[in-house]
Amino acid sequence: MDNGKLILVPTPIQEGLPLEPTALEMIKSNLQNDKVIFCVEDIKPARKRWLQWGLPREKIDELVCFNEHTQEDLSKELIQKLKCGYIIFIMSDGGLPAFCDPGQKFLKLCHHNKIKVTSTPFPNSIALALALSGIEHNRFYFAGFPPRQKEARESFLKELTERNETIVLMDAPYRMSKLCQELSKMNPSQYAFLAIELNGDDEKLIYGKIGDLATQTSQQKAEFILILDSAKRK
Repeated sequence: MDNGKLILVPTPIQEGLPLEPTALEMIKSNLQNDKVIFCVEDIKPARKRWLQWGLPREKIDELVCFNEHTQEDLSKELIQKLKCGYIIFIMSDGGLPAFCDPGQKFLKLCHHNKIKVTSTPFPNSIALALALSGIEHNRFYFAGFPPRQKEARESFLKELTERNETIVLMDAPYRMSKLCQELSKMNPSQYAFLAIELNGDDEKLIYGKIGDLATQTSQQKAEFILILDSAKRK
């Protein structure tokens, strides 16, 4: 049986605002699916929003409370559900789930178990990539685009390998494979997350050793964000 899918659902920070249309339609299309679970941060505010968005009242009793107090007990159960083909939606009280909150641990567990993760539309690619990565990012460094000149580029990347924070990198689409290869030569045991074509039809998310990422993306060209995992740098 194929694994299921974990879907992050960013919600409006301000109460009373409508849910993003694609996210709402995706939820509605799965309401009758016996293999779907809707996880919320707190049942009370989730109930209020659920009704504001025109979703069925009878489904509220099926909402699962998933937060810093419950996730340790629920994570193993939810992973098993995902392995059995379930679709799990995770919604926060407001904002992007798994961004600077405990949900990031569950995302990393999904990556380790080869579970597909994705998100409904979200406008900030950096925050979205960090949330989907499952990498600890309460402290991260946005390094931006490496220099193009060889010596400056090598010095720039070497300096990054000496930092302790989670690091976010971007580059031109045609340099995605090259960047992974360069970092692999400096530290082949470095773990990283590669977000390719976020929220697009060709979205691909990969977590693993940077050398493996370089092999998997050989000669590819695509919009991407690369995140270096500080916890597995040495």
